[in-house]
Order: sequence, then C-alpha cells, then structure tokens
Amino acid sequence: MFISAIAFVEGTPKVQQIVEAFSQAIEGGEWAPGSKLPSVRELTQVLGVSKFTLNEALDRLRGRNLLTSSQGRGYFVAMETARPASVAWVDLLPQDLLSVLRRPLANADSELRPGSGHLPEDWLNTEAIRQALRSVVRAPSLRIAGLGTPAGLLPLRQALQQKLHSDGLAVPVEQIITTPNTVQGLDMLMRLLTRPGDTVLLDAPCYFNFHANLALHGVKVVTIERRPDGLDFTALEQLLAEHRPSLYLTTSVLQNPTGHSFSPSQAFRLLQLTRQYHCHIIEDDLYGDLHPNPPPRLAALAGLDQVTYLSGFSKILSANTRVSYVVAAPQLAANLTHMKLMSGGVTSELFEHVVYRMLSEGSYARHRKRTVQRLQEAGGRVEQWLKRCGCEPAMAYEGGMFIWARLPAGVNAEQLAQAALKHSMALAPGALFGYDPANGDSMRFNVAHTDEPRVQRLFETLLLKAVGR
Repeated sequence: MFISAIAFVEGTPKVQQIVEAFSQAIEGGEWAPGSKLPSVRELTQVLGVSKFTLNEALDRLRGRNLLTSSQGRGYFVAMETARPASVAWVDLLPQDLLSVLRRPLANADSELRPGSGHLPEDWLNTEAIRQALRSVVRAPSLRIAGLGTPAGLLPLRQALQQKLHSDGLAVPVEQIITTPNTVQGLDMLMRLLTRPGDTVLLDAPCYFNFHANLALHGVKVVTIERRPDGLDFTALEQLLAEHRPSLYLTTSVLQNPTGHSFSPSQAFRLLQLTRQYHCHIIEDDLYGDLHPNPPPRLAALAGLDQVTYLSGFSKILSANTRVSYVVAAPQLAANLTHMKLMSGGVTSELFEHVVYRMLSEGSYARHRKRTVQRLQEAGGRVEQWLKRCGCEPAMAYEGGMFIWARLPAGVNAEQLAQAALKHSMALAPGALFGYDPANGDSMRFNVAHTDEPRVQRLFETLLLKAVGR
C-alpha cells in the first residue's frame, strides 16, 4: 500500500487532518478492505509527524471501525460488513401524529424551529462554554476517575446558594442537590413523594413531558386552567376539596407554554389554599432567569416545608449542559441524595465544574442579561407580527421564550404543524400541551426562533392556505 504525504494546513490539528485523509481513502475505496498499512515508523517518516500524533490518529480510526490492529502485525483496513439488503431500518418510536410532531421539537431535525423549547445556537454563549470546558479539563481539581459527589459538587452548590439568596431564598447548602437534568430531578421527586394511585395537580396547558412522566408513576392527574390572568381560585379550591391532590406541579415564573407568571397576590392565595388542603408544591423554575423583573418564587414566599424548588441551566446555557438542582427540606434532600446513589443518577462532575466556573466568573450573569434583552426585543416584534397574521396572543408579552397564541378562526393547529413539517419547519400545536380540545386552535411560539424572516414568510404562506385564501 502506498501512502503519500499530507499537505498539512495551519490552524487545524494534524491528528484531525490525518484522520480525515485516511478516512477518505478508506471510504472512497482507494484502500482495499483487509490491506495492511505501512509500519508506524514508516508512516511517521512519510507524514513527518511524531509517533504520538500518529498513534492518536490511528486510535481514532480504530474507534470509527475503519482500521483494525493486531499485536505484532500492525494496522489493517477493516473488512467491509455487508448489511442484508432485505433488512430495512425500523422506527420503533410511536407513530401517532402528536408523537411525530413532538420529535423535531426535542431534536434539531428541522431547519426552522419556531416551536422549539430551546434558544437557537447562535444565541448561546458557546465560546464561554468552550473556554470553561478547556479550563476545567486542564484543572487538577477535575477527578477524571471519580464518580462525582452524591449531593453534587460542593463549590457549585455554594455558588447556587449565593444565586438563590439573591432570588430571595436563603437555604443551607446541604439542602441543595444537583441532578443531571430537571426531568430526572422531577422523576426522582415523584418516586419519593407519591405512590401509584395518588392524585397530582397540573396546569392546563403545561409542558408535555409532565403528563408523560407522571403516567409512568401511575398517578391520577387532574388539571387547573392556567389563564392569562392566573388561576380561578374558586375552581382551584373546589378541585382541592374534591380530589385532595398530594402534589401540585407548577411553574410560577414564565410558565411553559403560556409565559404567565404569578403575581405576588396570586402566589399568596395559591399558597394559602394548598397549605389548607395539605397539597405540596413542586415549583419548576427552569425559565425564571429569563424574566426581566421576576416576581418572588413560591419557595421564597412559603419555605421548603411547603414548596420543593427545581431549576437548571439547559435553557440559558445549552441543552447539552444539563446540570439542574433541587432545593428541598432537609429529610427530602437526604432521601434524594440516597436515591441518586441507588439509581445511578449522580451528576457529571465535568458539567458541574463548567457551570460552577460560569457562575463564579460572571459569564453566566452577563450572558443571561444579554439574552433577556434580546428576548424582550424579539418578543415585541413577534407579538406584533402574530397580530398582523390574525393570531391572538393569550396575554401581553412580558418576557421569556414563549408566546401562546390562538390561530385565526377555522385553522387547526395540528394540521398546520403537519403541513409545516413537509417544509422542514417544526411548530408546537396546542394539543402537545394538554388534552383539552380548547387548545386545538392554539400554538406556542419560541420568539427567538420565530423572529426570523424565513419562518415568518413560510408560516404566513401556510396560514393563508389553511384559511382557504
């Protein structure tokens, strides 16, 4: 086998360039399957690289299953493994319409994503995240072989303690427990706080994963309408008296999907009623940091005996930087730490270090401030555009990621979303957020993704077709 020298380009690691060159030769059929590569000594001379650089590249190629190696014999091009032509790939995930519509919202499968639950990548402070990662990887404090601390990295929990104090919640660091993400945090809390057959109260509409997760725990779900002006407290009291739910899972600031936040007076009345009927609250505060002037959190008003607080960083930092945390009463915090150990839910210490650096060095606060301002500007434009399209926002936009709006009369949100998928655009119809038929003509808009001319042109075109113009 003849291997020629590589014209290395400045600015790209030589390891990466070797891997790319060898991969092209193998995948392009230039090197026959099973053929033997020259020795490591010969390759280093031909390529003009160190043995360390070459071995790193060869290891990566083995990891891609493009090369194999044999002790004392050297490296060989991997033999092709033919896939039987009669065997087709099968999608085992649910194929109903709502499941199909939900998938591109969780995965970046669509080019245009006005229904997404996350910020666009160009809104994220990716350079700060990369810089924090580089610093953490080089730091001796990172325990490469460790399993992580059960309650979470102490410096991070101390930084979270300071952040919570600034939000009005003073809590001992022992009662702050990290989790890999908010859904897993909720899942563990449900296992600790409920039993099959218990009743749990949810907002309607609400984040679609809440319904799916609670179904796994075998609890009975009852809902209370989350209106533009808050809750109907007469209806809430009747519901509490009749169903006696043990838990109320809610979002007090910038609720998903409506964007509504409880005012202090609404929060006070809610806490009064749930205390009267012995209904514990889990407060999901994943979006609160996106509010330009957030009202007090329920946990800050009532304390942790009545409210368990759950938050994280996936919405502002990155969906791949999934460090979340629970703030709970002492015994519940202890039980949660034990459950993390027993269920393998210990949080990645690498990501804990990254979030700690961003909190302690100020990059998170600066990015949060810029993001809130950008959302305010984009939200104002999207709100006006939706009105011009004939859509009716449920409430005046006050900040955050989402606008919940009613579509023009006669337009079915699911059908509109289905049509949009054919054009690689992911929308979020109201049916994803609850079972109430009244949501059938509503839709959630992510203002960061919707404030885009291509999105708006395509949406207007599909809307005109839907109303028959």
